[in-house]
Amino acid sequence: PWSQPARKTRGPVLLSGLWVAPCASRNDWRCARSMHDFSAKDIDGRLVSLDKYKGYVCKTDVNYTQLVDLHARYAENGLRILAFPCNQFGRQEPGSNAEIREFAAGYNVKFDMYSKICVNGDDAHPLWKWMKIQPRGKGILGNAIKWNFTKFLIDKDGCVVKRYGPMEEPQVIEKDLPCYL
Repeated sequence: PWSQPARKTRGPVLLSGLWVAPCASRNDWRCARSMHDFSAKDIDGRLVSLDKYKGYVCKTDVNYTQLVDLHARYAENGLRILAFPCNQFGRQEPGSNAEIREFAAGYNVKFDMYSKICVNGDDAHPLWKWMKIQPRGKGILGNAIKWNFTKFLIDKDGCVVKRYGPMEEPQVIEKDLPCYL
């Protein structure tokens, strides 16, 4: 089962790639109302309900060093960073989940890491399909994710509040955090 009991939480969450929703099937991602309606396999292959981030502001993946820094400075205030590796862009993530976990450990990553996913195409994770069509989740040049490190800022209610391009560094997100923490 994908669901977990709701937990009392606070703060924003930063997202980056996920698994199946509470809808009838994987193809029913359009019925989701927030990121909390989805589940994803973590880097160790365990299915995790994203409902656990209810009440937190979430951000997607980017440069590990900068994300580790953001996490260290804002986690106590309620920021959660969810990293979802993807190998659809120049084969930047060819390794297994175990190899990716080991690589991230070299950067002292303490935020949540999820299994490698697709973010574009028919095999895209339902969460990513959903985030890309949200009013504030649409990209400048269309909905497709153009490159690794595209980031989505998700509010405490699980709604997309902003999309950041792959070339925007995590510090750019920092200016938006006070509104949501």
